[in-house]
Amino acid sequence: MKTFYITTPIYYANSLPHLGHLYTTTVADVINRYKKQRGFETFFLTGTDEHGINIQRAAEKNNRMPQEQVDFVSGEMKRLFADFGLDAGNGGYDIFMRTTEKFHYEGVQNLWRKISENKTPKGNSTIYKGFYDAWFCAACAEFKTEKEYELRDGEDAPRCLIHETILDKVSEESYFFRLSDYADILLETIEKNLNLIRPEARRNEVVSFIKGGLQDLSISREKKSVAWGVPVPDDTNHVMYVWLDALSNYITALGYENTEKSGFEKYWQSATHLVGKDILRQHTIYWFSFLLAAEINLPKTVFAHGMLLDADGRKMGKTLGNVIEPKVLHEHFSIDALRYFLLREMVFGQDGKFGYENLIDRANADLASGLGNLSSRTLSMINKYREGAIPDGKIKEENYIFAKRAGINADEQDLVSFLTHARDEFLRRFDSFEFSQALEILWNVIARIDKMISDAKPWELVKDENQPETLNAVLYRATETLRWLSILLYPVMPQAAQKIYNQIGLDEDVSKINPKNLIWGELKAETKIGATEAVFPRIDKIKVMNEIEKTVIGSQLSVGGKEAKASEKSETKVENVKTGVEESDNGQLATDNFINIDDFLKVELRVGEIKVAERIPKADKLLRFEIDLGEEKPRQILAGLAEYYEPETLVGRKVVVVANLKPRMMRGLESNGMICAASLENSDDKPAIATFLEDVKIGARLK
Repeated sequence: MKTFYITTPIYYANSLPHLGHLYTTTVADVINRYKKQRGFETFFLTGTDEHGINIQRAAEKNNRMPQEQVDFVSGEMKRLFADFGLDAGNGGYDIFMRTTEKFHYEGVQNLWRKISENKTPKGNSTIYKGFYDAWFCAACAEFKTEKEYELRDGEDAPRCLIHETILDKVSEESYFFRLSDYADILLETIEKNLNLIRPEARRNEVVSFIKGGLQDLSISREKKSVAWGVPVPDDTNHVMYVWLDALSNYITALGYENTEKSGFEKYWQSATHLVGKDILRQHTIYWFSFLLAAEINLPKTVFAHGMLLDADGRKMGKTLGNVIEPKVLHEHFSIDALRYFLLREMVFGQDGKFGYENLIDRANADLASGLGNLSSRTLSMINKYREGAIPDGKIKEENYIFAKRAGINADEQDLVSFLTHARDEFLRRFDSFEFSQALEILWNVIARIDKMISDAKPWELVKDENQPETLNAVLYRATETLRWLSILLYPVMPQAAQKIYNQIGLDEDVSKINPKNLIWGELKAETKIGATEAVFPRIDKIKVMNEIEKTVIGSQLSVGGKEAKASEKSETKVENVKTGVEESDNGQLATDNFINIDDFLKVELRVGEIKVAERIPKADKLLRFEIDLGEEKPRQILAGLAEYYEPETLVGRKVVVVANLKPRMMRGLESNGMICAASLENSDDKPAIATFLEDVKIGARLK
């Protein structure tokens, strides 16, 4: 059995959990589920680092004992992870590691002894006692060199360049680890194994730092200065340096030097550490050197991800009022929507922007209007046209001509080859932790199936007695593609993937289906689909943003580069059903009989293609459209056409859009334009949507 061991950093227990903790742990959870699905026996570690001067100070500030402080913070961390489905009960982590566990004390003390027994690559003792006189940053848990701090005018003590906090002057006896003797072997090891530190830019940073020269590392503090820590073996006057203590959790959690746990031999050789780029040096230079000194194999990979910035690219902080609150995310967004956003929006390894509004836009565009819309329209047509039974997708040779007329390739092999290639490329990208690119591949699949449906027009095929097999083929191909998508997407959106799979009429556990083994055509004809409901309901952007701003009172929420407007009303004047023109208070059309050419030229008419058309809950007259005008993303437009058109019949149609109409609010949704339709005034006749006989380019302007 292949094994895989994934770890997050163990998070420092001096303050409450935040979005950064949630991000790293979510990515680790996705990778862990993916590996399990691929047949690996996995072990997933997260937890809290619970020793050091910062813990002591936080406890004192909060009138707690250090143990009470770490118990409180670790409890809040567990609660956060449970809220977002990352805990053991929801199939998440296997251990929530705490460095105050008794077995950890034993393991790390035995690691110290093992290190001290050996010699460095240059034949010197690995640990020696000396005297340390330096500036210490409690927030970094590091002693700082002159290049790493600044002395400001009028201040007696320097400040850390990272945290801008005043440093502590430490002058005391200390045990030292002879880090300087490990530079050559570190460089040799890193350069031989290009996957040891990823991505490449981070590996280059580490190499550059090593080449700049390594100084021996203080690995203890006198107990009279820092009492809250693991005692140094055979010296009760010292406690271990927090990084040696914390980093060793990755092996003590598996049972290193502990007879009660037995996972070390099984899992350590496949270890992958996920860390923030700000703690990369400790997880490579320090950790690798400790392991080499103890004659323990290095982890397989250390992958450093970027930082989460706000929607304007600024570092998040309470003073700027741009912090993303996990409790707000939990209240207003589904877990799977958040997971998708974190994996799709952020290129893993790079800094990424995060705003509530960005999350809503991505969820509505990719999930509600993308995957969710494909699922609902496909299954609703099976219910409507085939009495809820998935049809056989084969087309007899004598009916090839009819399929061709409908724009459908009678031979499904082109689609099978496309989907197989997409599957293989998705897995390759996922194996390389290129999650955003992997998901983009699957959304190209969704776009292709959407186009197939729009081109074939099943609502017209059902009326043609020559086209039952073509209709069957379209419905089968869309449903079988949904089966593949639900299996491939399981690690990213486990709840939604299982729900789609069940709605297709299948009851297996998707977490146990290896996507590599997917074979086209295994979906059996005549399978009765399950009960259907929206997998990703559309998020009411204005309503949710208003609620978020009320929740985060007093903060300036910079979302999408704009201030959320809580004062903006969610209802405005009702759109005229037939033309979309606003009515005045007396019910008459607010227009003059004549306009001049200058007035007309102000109206920007453009060609748009309808990508999404759907009814609005509790609105009898309005349809919601997403229309491609050749811009960066489709426009949302509302029109009073629900009485006259079935929404699925409009998808794919090219229409005339008034593109520069002032946005308006209707039913709590913003409409950014108007579809042009023709009808006689005071007539009940069906309005005819303005369209084209010729093939015109999307976004073209009408003159």
